[in-house]
Amino acid sequence: MATDVDTPTQALDSVVDSTYPIRFHGRGGSLFGIQIVNLFLGLITLGGYSFWGRVKVRNYMMSQTEFAGDRFAYHGTGRELFIGWLKAMVLFGIPLFVLAVLQVIVGMESGLFNVLQIIIYIIVGIFIPVAMVNARRYRLSRISWRGIRFSFRGGVRDFIAIYIKGWLLTVVSLGFYYPFWQNRRQSFMVADSYFGNQKFAFDGRGREIFLTFVLHMVLTLPTFFLCWLWYWARVQRYYAEHTSFQAARFRSTVTGGGVFALWLGNAILFVLTLGLGWSWITVRNARYYADNLTMVGALDVAGVMQEVQPATATGEGLSGFLDLDFDLG
Repeated sequence: MATDVDTPTQALDSVVDSTYPIRFHGRGGSLFGIQIVNLFLGLITLGGYSFWGRVKVRNYMMSQTEFAGDRFAYHGTGRELFIGWLKAMVLFGIPLFVLAVLQVIVGMESGLFNVLQIIIYIIVGIFIPVAMVNARRYRLSRISWRGIRFSFRGGVRDFIAIYIKGWLLTVVSLGFYYPFWQNRRQSFMVADSYFGNQKFAFDGRGREIFLTFVLHMVLTLPTFFLCWLWYWARVQRYYAEHTSFQAARFRSTVTGGGVFALWLGNAILFVLTLGLGWSWITVRNARYYADNLTMVGALDVAGVMQEVQPATATGEGLSGFLDLDFDLG
């Protein structure tokens, strides 16, 4: 269940048609101080502090992100993440471990070995979409702006069907179905997201980015895969333009050249600092994407009221166990 719930009674101020910037105010030095402490405490606790360390980083990143003059807040706890990880171990880790032991017992020569391997693939294939949905549900439920919580209300079964169908069609079509699958996942994640009692909307279509995808497939080898930075930037702009809340839409100005320059600078910084510059890289990324994202249109948020949805950190634990990370879409 959700904990530490905000219960504001005030409605948000009404806002008219305008442009609302997103700003990130964090500094690499401040984040580095947090991560150094996290590293030290993680070492002396044999990794046990990592859950609380992750919360400290999220607290900092959210508190440094501003929209329309007010900053976001993060309300998750290390205890929630730890319990979610334990549940993930019970639901996923132990069954997978048992299957792996059985494989060793029966040996590779046995026909049962291949059967067990298929079962493992099926379990992983199912738990990836389960982790994606529940991780998003948890993370959004722990973020607030002006005291109002976000939430995600998409169904796990619905996303499993979308994920498996999309994966199979992408394989069968030799990759050409991917932009349609990608768009369908984005639609599911956005259209079932809420701010308070009001939901976001997404009206993008896979066919509108299909030709761009095909073009970049053709350019993959001639550009040594670098063209995909431009594809990613194009898709981010498209998704932003087709994501709305009330009568306002997002607008992204990220470009392939900008992303390339960002990644190149990050790579140089990482090498020159022997990895110690990771905090500055994180801040550089957050600032670039925030500075290139705005919301344009009419917002009337006076009617947005608190509507907290229960969410546990089990999905967060699953994504951590599978060594996966999912953004907020």
